[in-house]
Amino acid sequence: MSEQKRRRLKTLVGAGNVVTATNDLQRGYGVARAAKLAQIAEREKITGLFTADLLQADPAGLAGVTGSQDPLMALAAISQATADIGLVATVSTSWLHPYHLARQMATLDHLSGGRAAWNAVTSSVGEENFGNEPLPAPDERYARASEFIRAYNALFDANDPAAVQRKSSGGISIDPQKLHPINFRGDYIQVAGPLNVPPPPQRRPVQFQAGQSEAGINLGARYAEVIYTSQPTLADAQQFVTEVQRRAISFGRAGRLPLFMNSFHAIIGESEAGVERRLQEKYDRIDYQQGRLRLADMLGGEVDLSELKLDAPIPPTLIPDVSQVYRRQGRAQIFRNFALQGLTLRELIIKAEETGHWFVAGVPEQLADAIEERYNAGVLDVISLHGLGNPDQEDLLINGLLPELRRRGLLDSDYVGADFRSNLELAPLPGWQLAVPFSN
Repeated sequence: MSEQKRRRLKTLVGAGNVVTATNDLQRGYGVARAAKLAQIAEREKITGLFTADLLQADPAGLAGVTGSQDPLMALAAISQATADIGLVATVSTSWLHPYHLARQMATLDHLSGGRAAWNAVTSSVGEENFGNEPLPAPDERYARASEFIRAYNALFDANDPAAVQRKSSGGISIDPQKLHPINFRGDYIQVAGPLNVPPPPQRRPVQFQAGQSEAGINLGARYAEVIYTSQPTLADAQQFVTEVQRRAISFGRAGRLPLFMNSFHAIIGESEAGVERRLQEKYDRIDYQQGRLRLADMLGGEVDLSELKLDAPIPPTLIPDVSQVYRRQGRAQIFRNFALQGLTLRELIIKAEETGHWFVAGVPEQLADAIEERYNAGVLDVISLHGLGNPDQEDLLINGLLPELRRRGLLDSDYVGADFRSNLELAPLPGWQLAVPFSN
């Protein structure tokens, strides 16, 4: 794609939490607040809302409120208060079934008018809540994820778009002869089909994927339309994108390369002094005892940092071999690299506050410089911005950073299509055809 025709940068913000708190003065305050934030994001022409997920309680409080709501249910509610903004739900391929998810995602796409997407993750926690089996090894989780996505896609692709018609009475009629089986038989997944929800507006909701271990890179290169990745530096991002694109081309995707999404953790200030003040306040809030636990989690969860000195590097014997890490190998690799650079425990704990993501502090122009650099380098297609709903940062985001990015021509000034897929300017899906039986 030429520079003149290149899509502008697409934006996401986190969806608000719909949960009602015990000290709320009225029932439903949570969903009302989430709907209001979504409406603000839509007014600002943000491309989509993103929800993370965690499938277990978090007694140490390391993940904040992540996982305290079901993403699909929350986005279904928010969809009714919005009209254009995309809706991205994080979903585990390890603990759900593709037929179940396909019905949910198709329904969300129908009720939102074509704005649904899902972020495929293999999950590194939560196995205790889904049976008695231990967490599968990373390669096994990704092998199941590959089958999951293949079966899920086949369920959508097998059904004829003309399967459902609106009757004069206002109801619908569904022609069962236009809903086709897929007869998928894999090592982990078996689905006969057909999907009994008729083809939704996007035909297939947009596919995001998160995971940057070796197996995760292969999964994204083969199937993802948007890859959500943690790349703390430009050099990291360039290396990652180059490798994913190389693999995607080897999988026959030269005309449909995935987009790349970074989460941009930022502190925005109205002046240099404001930036310094906010940074100092951020550092002053760090609980270094809890920070040791967070850093251990970033390193794979099997290292004890409780007795180490804050202002000394981590001993080499405690830095994990990532190939032996069972949970979140990509994140562990990022922090292994930091530790091998000789950063002190204190410095590593500070970095762990951003969980390995890209972090910049500055005034809007400085943040825009950093974003523009990655965009111009061809390694940033979608950016997740923070600050909406934060009283200290929201105004600086809406009236500072977003206008500056638009002044530079980096962002759309309006939605460019009728559904989320077209607003992301993704390549069209391949033409509809009957699915053939699947086997390994």
